Parts: sequence; structure tokens; C-alpha cells
Amino acid sequence: MTASEIRQQFLDFFASKGHHIVPSAPIVVKNDPTLLFTNAGMNQFKDYFLGNKTSAYARVADTQKCLRVSGKHNDLEEVGIDTYHHTMFEMLGNWSFGDYFKEEAIAWSWELLADIYKIPKDRLYVTVFEGDPKENLPKDEDAYNFWKRHIAEDRILLGNKKDNFWEMGDTGPCGPCSEIHVDCRPDAERQQVDGRTLVNADHPQVIEIWNNVFMQFNRLKNGSLEPLPAKHVDTGMGLERLVRVLQGKTSNYDTDLFMGTIHATEKLTGHTYKGTDEKRDVAFRVIADHLRAICFTIADGQLPSNTGAGYVIRRILRRAVRYYYSFLDAKKPLLHELVPVLAQQFAHVFPELQQQLDFVKKVVFEEENNFLRTLDSGIKRMEDVAKAASNKVVDGRAAFELYDTYGFPFDLTSLIATENGLTVDEKGFEAAMLEQKNRSRAATELDMGDWVVLDEVPATTFVGYELLENTTRVTKYRKIKAKGKEQYQLVLEQTPFYAESGGQVGDTGLLYFDGEAIAVTDTKKENDLIVHFTDNLPANIAVAVKAVIAKDKRKDTARHHSATHLLHAALRQVLGTHVAQKGSLVNADYLRFDFSHFAKVTDEELARIEDIVNEKIRQNIPVIIKEMGKEEAMQSGAMALFGEKYGDVVRVVIMDPAYSVELCGGTHVGATGELGLFKFLAESAVAAGVRRIEAVTGAKALAFVNEQLQQLKDIKGALKGPKDTLKAVETLVQDKAGLEKQLAQLELEKVNALAAELKQQIASVNGVNFIGQVVSLTNAEGLKQLGTALKSIDNHVIVLAANIGGKASVALLIADNLVAAKGWDATRIIKEQVAPLIKGGGGGQKSFATAGGQEVGKLQEVVDKVRGVLG
Repeated sequence: MTASEIRQQFLDFFASKGHHIVPSAPIVVKNDPTLLFTNAGMNQFKDYFLGNKTSAYARVADTQKCLRVSGKHNDLEEVGIDTYHHTMFEMLGNWSFGDYFKEEAIAWSWELLADIYKIPKDRLYVTVFEGDPKENLPKDEDAYNFWKRHIAEDRILLGNKKDNFWEMGDTGPCGPCSEIHVDCRPDAERQQVDGRTLVNADHPQVIEIWNNVFMQFNRLKNGSLEPLPAKHVDTGMGLERLVRVLQGKTSNYDTDLFMGTIHATEKLTGHTYKGTDEKRDVAFRVIADHLRAICFTIADGQLPSNTGAGYVIRRILRRAVRYYYSFLDAKKPLLHELVPVLAQQFAHVFPELQQQLDFVKKVVFEEENNFLRTLDSGIKRMEDVAKAASNKVVDGRAAFELYDTYGFPFDLTSLIATENGLTVDEKGFEAAMLEQKNRSRAATELDMGDWVVLDEVPATTFVGYELLENTTRVTKYRKIKAKGKEQYQLVLEQTPFYAESGGQVGDTGLLYFDGEAIAVTDTKKENDLIVHFTDNLPANIAVAVKAVIAKDKRKDTARHHSATHLLHAALRQVLGTHVAQKGSLVNADYLRFDFSHFAKVTDEELARIEDIVNEKIRQNIPVIIKEMGKEEAMQSGAMALFGEKYGDVVRVVIMDPAYSVELCGGTHVGATGELGLFKFLAESAVAAGVRRIEAVTGAKALAFVNEQLQQLKDIKGALKGPKDTLKAVETLVQDKAGLEKQLAQLELEKVNALAAELKQQIASVNGVNFIGQVVSLTNAEGLKQLGTALKSIDNHVIVLAANIGGKASVALLIADNLVAAKGWDATRIIKEQVAPLIKGGGGGQKSFATAGGQEVGKLQEVVDKVRGVLG
């Protein structure tokens, strides 16, 4: 069977068992402070397990895009080295929310693997939780007994807490799990060594294929366990491993999930993939794996960047570039040419990549190009590091700099060092790496206490579309600590506070408890839970509370949110239908809108876009908001955002059915006329293929226009009220340019005259032609020009110092023959002798270096110091 057939057979099987098939959630996680990416199939169902939300279906199944490259699930450096680790992978899963439990889950997993997929039963082993006396957890007798109905008892193995007790995190739902392992070794090897001894022993051919998690406990902050009110099933089976087993391969990479990319890479590089452990073959595997992680994450809305999730994607992409650059002899961008191959392969299951093919290719190409330039710089830096190595050992921190700044892995630095007869201080590298990890951990550390539950309510009801205040009650609260600051999170039964989502900032406001006012500083979503942030708690939190949002802030925010919809439609009308939203920020002060487009938006295009938006505002179009089924909404032409997870029922915002229809959960004005006026503030580039527009509406737009008019009035006043202001400014600019040219010519004449004068003052010091002088010049460039004019003097050492604008400025020149013969180094002299004197810094080359500093009174001392170096 092909991978596509295997995937579909899984979904069809569980559909036949009454499961609702749901789509994959985006690989980029929003509204969950504990995750950057979806790293397990259960992530999108987290709220059901936590009890924050009730599922519309008791049984579901899916295939989920997952990414594991950070936190405890970090397999990045193993990817490509072995046969089964991946960054992005598909997790097949079936789920029960308080419906069936261990008996059915075990029976169905066996039926699918043994009877439907027909994996030989003598190759299968299962594990069950052996118990843990320290936690008063007994052996999972139920799972053990259910398995005895299907498999020989000697193939049921007991596993410890590490392998067979699954936990979402330090706190939250957890429970025993039962893994299924398959022995893929040849029969001869199986006869020599019993497969049961290799389960969970990291053997590349005896691998875990499926895990059934039985969620029945909740881990509290103090470490104790309490039974969940409902028991759930959470299973996960890696498609890549399953396909490998069913296609009879010894490596995941030999399956049709990866070979299409590998064959395309062979054609592009001229090298052949042989499936060995050689670096060249590792490179093929790295590219085939990393390409999936890069492309699907970009398609889901996460662009490469220098921080957070974007930095992770950039690291993955750069690792792929390093491998093809170093081991496939490819010195030009290669990954972007493979994107269409991947998009076509997954078009039927994850169509978002095919729909954004040109955009993703552009982003990947630009990232590759930029890093290839950085790689060249890194190799030059490595050459300098190698030259500076003392005792033939490359400093560990220098190796870490190469890793952190240039993307050089330790093994690449070590390889280049070996070629130069050097070794690398690995302990120093690891110490620097640990320091960075600790800094990163401290910057993002979030300590959350257990919820104090006042009333068991499954979810908060948001009433903020209709109400700006209401009377409600707190259902639970907890203390949190982030970056050293303590705060509280409160959950209300009903709330008018909008939680940050879809680019719109969270509401602020006040909570009144018996007259005591508690300020809400922010409102966010944690998965589907609406949490209100406060700096303190009321004296009595159990009383009824009046929740009041900051109304003016909400209204201004709503204006800017409605303006983004009008702007999005106008961009597509003027620039083309390739335009798609790639991010936004909507607050009370302005809007920021990122969108896919491959060129700077011209002034003429911006003017047309602004005119269209303002025309729609003047038409005072009613903003109609409807709730409808997702499929119905999409068929009506509603625009959905890539990377957003939508439920079966969606909220559709309509501003003229022929102009703007979008899926949106934000707050909006009642009619477009409430926006008053729309004005652009700026247009700029954000990343490859992504532009950004900033704009304002309403009173903010009027204030901006008035500010611009006042500036124009002030300019006219400064120019003495000319009839044609633009012409007057142009004349002023031309006059300034002419005067600067004259000044530069006079300065050059002065420099040449000064050079001729100094050539008459050459002193011979120990056979060296020395010039040392404190000169009078108006800029640092003139000082460099003077030095250049004197370079023709043979056997020279020249030191020139000047007071330029109240700052010390120094230039030092040493003839090349003296640098070679005597080992003199202008840069070292500047840094060690000159810079400390003038309380500054400097640098340059061995034959020409400069310095700047604060101490202008030390200039003659600088000249004397350099002369002293000559002996």
C-alpha cells in the first residue's frame, strides 16, 4: 500500500467504529503559553481533557501535523542520523472523551494492526504500566487482562513510569499507557536474540509504533494525583513508522513519504542516495525531513525570524542548508526547488501548502540565500578562529559563537578544525551552550499554581459581542509568576472581556467585588479558557462581581479591526488575489497588517487602496455578522486565514457581500461609517514575500492628519511663507548639496596642503620614517584622507590626531614592509596603547587603524606613545 492508502485506511477504520474524522490543527500553536508548536495529536483536544470545554463528538479520529524540535521533545540533532527520528511527522490518533476506555481501545488497535494491516503477530509486543509504589499507583491489571485476549502473555511486557505513564506536563491530565512495539529485524536475527529484550532499548529495528494513553488522573501542583471526573482515551501512532513497517523497509526514509523528495534532490545535486550512514546520505535524509517542517510551518503562518517559533524554523532550515552545502556540493539555494514536489505529494491531505506554493517558495529561497551568505562569512570567521587557536585547540566559546551566529554545528567546526590539525574545546562549547539555555529558560519561565475552584463550570460564556459590562462570578483562580512578577488569573462564569485572539488585543477594565475595584490588566486565551489577569485579589472573591471593560479602548480597537477587513479586500482588489493575511495587530491606537506580496507597494497603489477603503467608509455599509456552518461559510465565499483552527460553526463578518466576507471572532463596528477616516502611517517589508501596512482610523486618523498639516504649516513658516512650498524645499536641498560639495573641495585642498607640509617634517626614528602630528580638521573622513595622502612615503609609521567636534580622533598607518619585518600591528597598537589613553575604542587592519574617544587633552600623549613604540 502507498502511504496515502495506509493513512486513509486508518481513518476509514475508526469512522466505521463511530468516530468523527476531524482535520489536523495548524502546526503553529496559538493561545497556549506552554507550546510553540503542536507536538502531539492531543494538543487540539487539551481543553476536553482539562474540562474547559465539551466536545461535540464523544469519539474522534484524525491525522495531525506535529513538530518536535524544542523542550523535552527535541530530536533535532538525531534527525537524519538514524532511521526513525523526525522534526515534522504525522500522528494518527483516535480519541474518546468520556466514552469508551481500555477494553475497546486495546481491541481496536489490535484488530487494525493484526487483522486489517496484517502485521505478523509474532513480530508484535505490547507494554503495560507496572505500577509505582512511591505514587501508590498499582499495576494496570485492566490493560494487562484485556491484552491477554489478543496476544500471548509472554509478549505482554511490564513498563516503568518513564515509558508507561504518560503526562501532559508538570501538571494536568495523565494516566497509564500501553505501547505496541514491532520487531522488524530479519528472521535470522530474531532467532538469535529475543525481541522482548530489545523493546524500549533504542534498537533501530525494534520500534514503538502505537501508544494508547488512558487518562484517568489529574496531576496537581504539589505533585499529588486526583481522579478525573471522566476517563478518556488518547492514542497516537506515527504514520512514518507505520508506513515503514507495512512497506517492509528498514528506514522511514526509504518509504514513499520521503523518496519523492530524495529522488528530486538526486537530480538537483547529481549525487545518488545509497541509504548509508555516510554524511552524504545523512544530508539527503536531513533535507527530506526538514523540508516538510519548514514548508508546513510557513504555510500555517509562522515565518522564519530571530525569536520564538520563527527562530526554531530558521534553525531547521539552516541545518538543511549546512548539510547540502557541506556534503552535497551545492553552493546555491536548493530547498525552494523541492517545495513543489512536497506540495503535490500532500495536496489531498494538507492542501494549504499547494494553495500557497509561490509564497512558500519565495520565503524559503530568500532564507536560503541569506544563510548561504552567512555561511561564507562563517567559514572566513572559522579561518580566523583557527589562526587564533592556542596550543592547537579552538576555544569552546569561539566554537559556540560559530554555532549561535553562523549556524555551524559542533561537528562541522570540529571537522574544519581537524582539517587544520586542530581540536575543539568541547567542554567549553557545552558550557556556553548551557549558559544560553539557562538564559532562555529564565526569560520564558512560567510558574503556574493549581486552580482554586469555586464552582465547577465547564467553560466561560463570552457575552462581549452584545454587552460591555455584566454581573457574574469567579469560578476559579490561580497565582502565576512570569519573569519574576506575580499576578493572578481569574476565570468568570460569563465575561464581556474579549481575550486576545486573531490579532486583536485583549480587553482591560475593572472587576467590582462589593464595591472593591480590581483592575484587569489583560485578557488572554489559554486554549479555549478565557483568563483575566490582575495584580491582586479582592478581599472576598466569592461574592458576585460586576465586570466592566474599558469602553473607549474597545470602541477604538473595534474600529481598527473593521478597518483591517476593508484594507484586506482593497489590497486584493489593487494588488491581486495572491494577497493573503500573514499576521495582524489590532489595538486602540493603530492597526498593523502583514500580507503576502513580492514587491514594495508603490505610492500610487497605496493611494488607490486608501481611496477604496475611505469610499467604503463613506458608504456607511452595515456590518452584518452571522453564525453558520463552516462548509456553508466557505461556499458563500468567506475568506479563512491559513494557520487558524475553525470549529464546525463559524462567525462570518460581512461588509458588503460583494466586497468583504471573512471568518472572524473579533469585535467590530455596527457600520463602516463609524470608522470616520482611514489613513496610512507606513508601508514596509517584514520578511521575504511579506509586506506590512500600519494605519489609523477615527479620531486617531484625524489627529494624524492635523499633525501633518501642522508640520506643513511650521515648514512654511520656517521658509518665510513661500508661494510654492515644494519648490522652496527643493531649492533649499539643491543649495545645501552645492555648499557641501564646495566644502568637501575646500577640505580636500586643506588636506593636500597639510600633507605637503607634513612630508617636510618627516623624522627618522631607528630607520623608520615617522610623522606624528596633532592636526586641525573638521571631520574624521578628512583625517583618513590625510593618512591616505601620506601612504606613499616609504618605510613609514604615521600617527595623526585631531579634536573633531569635541571628540578625540586618531589614525595610525604602518608600512606593509614594517608589518612583515617587525611584526608591528596598527590594530593592536590602537587597541592596547591608544584607546585606553583617550578612553575610547578602535580597530582596523595591521597597516591602517583608527580610534575615537572622549579625552581630547591626551592627543599629544598619543603621538608620543606611538613614537615610543619605535624605540
